[in-house]
Amino acid sequence: MTEELMPDPAVRVAGAQEIAPDVLVIPNQRAQLVPNIGVIGGTRAVLVVETGIGTANAEQVLALASEVAKGRRLYLTTTHFHPEHAFGAQVFAGHATYLVNRAQADDLTAKGPGYLEMFRGFGGPVARRLDGVRVPTPDVVYDGGYDLDLGGRTVRLRPTGRGHTKGDQVVEVPDAGVLFTGDLAETGQFAIFPWFPPYDTDVSGVRWLAVMGRLVATGPRVVVPGHGDVGGPHVLADVRDYLRELRDATWRRRDSAMGEDEIVAEVRALLIERHPEWAGQEWIEPGVGCLCAEHAA
Repeated sequence: MTEELMPDPAVRVAGAQEIAPDVLVIPNQRAQLVPNIGVIGGTRAVLVVETGIGTANAEQVLALASEVAKGRRLYLTTTHFHPEHAFGAQVFAGHATYLVNRAQADDLTAKGPGYLEMFRGFGGPVARRLDGVRVPTPDVVYDGGYDLDLGGRTVRLRPTGRGHTKGDQVVEVPDAGVLFTGDLAETGQFAIFPWFPPYDTDVSGVRWLAVMGRLVATGPRVVVPGHGDVGGPHVLADVRDYLRELRDATWRRRDSAMGEDEIVAEVRALLIERHPEWAGQEWIEPGVGCLCAEHAA
């Protein structure tokens, strides 16, 4: 990718917005490789969700969180291991306790180095953001769910099982009705399928669809997607419906013994016609590839 195609993935902390009492979101402003970042406060502690890519972004996030905390203890978590979400965590060492679910910790160890090199290969501003970055090591790794008491507010960290990655987790703020989904949900773009056989085939369209069904049933008031605009419960329903649409369109053609190249061409044309305003058209083809593989399984 050229610098023109991949702009600087800079986190803009000045745009932070309060979406509920003591719940801030630093919006990604639809910038590529910039996640929505959360800062969630209780009376005794503050939890940061995501770091942005690289140390300079993470330093800005840490500075804002420290200003918000005003001496309260700091925690950090990430929704999954991908570099724009987690590869700034080293900046928080000594300032915050970094905790993640077991499958995400395994992803960081097994796949983090490869993704670091892949993202450095994008060159330009992305490579510069990753200068000096190390694959992060969590301080606390939990099995099952984890209820984090921030003082007067309990935040629930919940692994979802395999979906966008093997190690996805969501972050629930029950008293505020807020749900951080990571890349299980996006707004304004086609679902991101990191389907890179033979190197990474952990994404599962079938299981992702099941995860979205369960998340829809939780009925949050506010949904903070991995990328794109913050919204209501419709964000979850829209992703669920798209994944079902992608699966059904792919499997109908697979049932007819159509070749994968032809399936990709037809499904891509169909989905772009239905969602002409969405970004990320490049993710349709890997989504079809993933679902073709799952159809045969």
